[in-house]
Amino acid sequence: MDYIAYLHKDGKSDFGVSFPDFPGCVTAGKSLDEASRRAPEALAFHIAGMLEDGEKIPKPSKMDDLVSDPDRQNAVAFLVAPDLHKAKTVRVNVTARENQMELIDRLAARAGLTRSAYMVQSATSGVAYKKRDGSTRRRINVHAKRVKSPKTKGK
Repeated sequence: MDYIAYLHKDGKSDFGVSFPDFPGCVTAGKSLDEASRRAPEALAFHIAGMLEDGEKIPKPSKMDDLVSDPDRQNAVAFLVAPDLHKAKTVRVNVTARENQMELIDRLAARAGLTRSAYMVQSATSGVAYKKRDGSTRRRINVHAKRVKSPKTKGK
């Protein structure tokens, strides 16, 4: 699928590329050629992140739908096909009990995801991490400071 991209150039800035269907997905280059070469890779990276997060990928907008888009002013619109071969999908075989797969399918349907997307999202989000004693491990932000809980007297 080809998505619409906007090429921007302001004053002494680099050439910037943004995607109206993917807010927050941007790239840039010192030249027009460099910016346009980076666009498919940036789009593929953004889509891979959305898939990993279990988000739905939007259908491409049509040029007619974006005529009044304020971001289109002073920009050149062009089509970009995401370079998805850099975000290759692989097939895996999973062994689980039947009732576990039924539960996964129900949870996936409730979340609006496919079985595969639900399993990948669950496995990579930290939700699936459990210690043997049943307590859940927390994912810790590497930049966060560890705060010790105050000790109670008499213990």
